[in-house]
Amino acid sequence: MLSTGALRAHLLAARLAGPVATSREVSLRSYRLFAARDPRLLLGLDPGRGWRQREVLGLMADKCGVSPDPGHTAGQDHIDPERTLAALDAFAERIGRAGERRSPVLLGTGHPHRLLGFYAALAAALSSAGCQVLTPAQGGRIDITTRFGLRTYNLDYARGVALMREPGVSRAGGEPGVHTHSPLPVRTALMAAAEAGQRLPELVIGDHGWVCGAGQLGFDAIGLADTDDPALFVGEAEGLVSVAVPLDDAVRSGYYRPLTRYVLNRACLSQ
Repeated sequence: MLSTGALRAHLLAARLAGPVATSREVSLRSYRLFAARDPRLLLGLDPGRGWRQREVLGLMADKCGVSPDPGHTAGQDHIDPERTLAALDAFAERIGRAGERRSPVLLGTGHPHRLLGFYAALAAALSSAGCQVLTPAQGGRIDITTRFGLRTYNLDYARGVALMREPGVSRAGGEPGVHTHSPLPVRTALMAAAEAGQRLPELVIGDHGWVCGAGQLGFDAIGLADTDDPALFVGEAEGLVSVAVPLDDAVRSGYYRPLTRYVLNRACLSQ
């Protein structure tokens, strides 16, 4: 079993916490755009009140450990590993409850290149515990606005985890999926399940639009978020997101394996 101390050391060594790759400039820009209610930063969340940029910064300092000083405008951003550990414990506790109750779950990611393995291990453990891992709307076509214009992607599932693929790309291919922060995939999946009279998830696990989009619709949602993803933490503050774990979400995929072991051990779901 991975100890808390060993995981803390790994978080810092892998730069999942401590000084992270996300720049201060990028984080502050995200807080400004979120305060302006830019859909690219809301990730499907509709905040219950107005959030000024300084308030968003203060929340991120509290939730993630970034500097609260608005005059600190350059360099690397920072995540407090103690906050990451505390959030991972809460994340594991919620997953453990789902396993105990054999709850239906939905997992999805907008970072398949980095986080697919992390979520797939959770899906396998929850399935072994008797949870139904849902896969609604598989193959559905979704138009998503990107910086390159409107693009059409296909909703697919890999090892129980939803992701978006380029049209014509098969699962057997080497391309693991596309990067997207859009809430449209989770909305599409949930709507398809509801319209077909299928089971709905009692827990949604993921990142970005998967968490905020589901939480905004009233589903219990937990996930991972970087310092430039204020929507998940605002959602947590407003009671729309159950758990938001602060960490760098774009390091090498293998660096998340110790987190998987830690979460599954804490959730009593180790395989």
